[in-house]
Amino acid sequence: MNVGTEDVVALSELVRQGARPGNEQFDGDAHLSDVIPKPWGYEYRAYADDFFDFWNLHIEPGRSTSMHVHPRKLTYLLCMSGQGVTIGLTQEILVRAGTMVRIAGGTFHATRNIGAEPLALIEVELPRNKFDLIRYRDDYARAGTPYETDSEPADGHPMRTVPYLPNAAMRDRSPDGRFGFALRTGMDIFYRRRPQDIFHVPLGLVGLAHGEVEILTGLDNRISPATDQYYLSISAAA
Repeated sequence: MNVGTEDVVALSELVRQGARPGNEQFDGDAHLSDVIPKPWGYEYRAYADDFFDFWNLHIEPGRSTSMHVHPRKLTYLLCMSGQGVTIGLTQEILVRAGTMVRIAGGTFHATRNIGAEPLALIEVELPRNKFDLIRYRDDYARAGTPYETDSEPADGHPMRTVPYLPNAAMRDRSPDGRFGFALRTGMDIFYRRRPQDIFHVPLGLVGLAHGEVEILTGLDNRISPATDQYYLSISAAA
């Protein structure tokens, strides 16, 4: 999904009305390491460093995120399970397990669960800034409000520092136990594709510099991983 004239007009009007995106303090805002309750379900951080930010969204059937925009960051939505639709101001994209949706900065979007089970998504954001958010419309009267400040502990699967990557932290499993997260080298992925793998996301700065991240899917070997960099591998829990 790319930014269009309608997105620019809507964002310009919100800014004129006083809307302002925020800025995350990397060494503060400790509640972002917990589970964030939402009226549509909940979300939690799976991995973060100074550039990349991964969030797992759990959207209940029939519910939707707000129609919102990230003016300054690129987003990828990766569907791990369930069925939904990602809606922009002028288009809609159906999502199901294995679907990837690229959303350019400045593009308004919302995602609704249209299935009978929870919709599980990974949201990849770069550059990292959880508060780069302006809500336009919302089913739960949150239009114009900033990001949530309430949180709940992620019992059993906390964020832990990654000692061999600068300023990185991650959790190894989702709080509900359905999904696993692991740092793997491209070489390991090349030689050891696993049936439970869903996505492999490269953590190199090439994606940040060019605004495109070459995300690999599960057992699909049509695109070879870069053997000299790390990936965050997202899998169904064994």
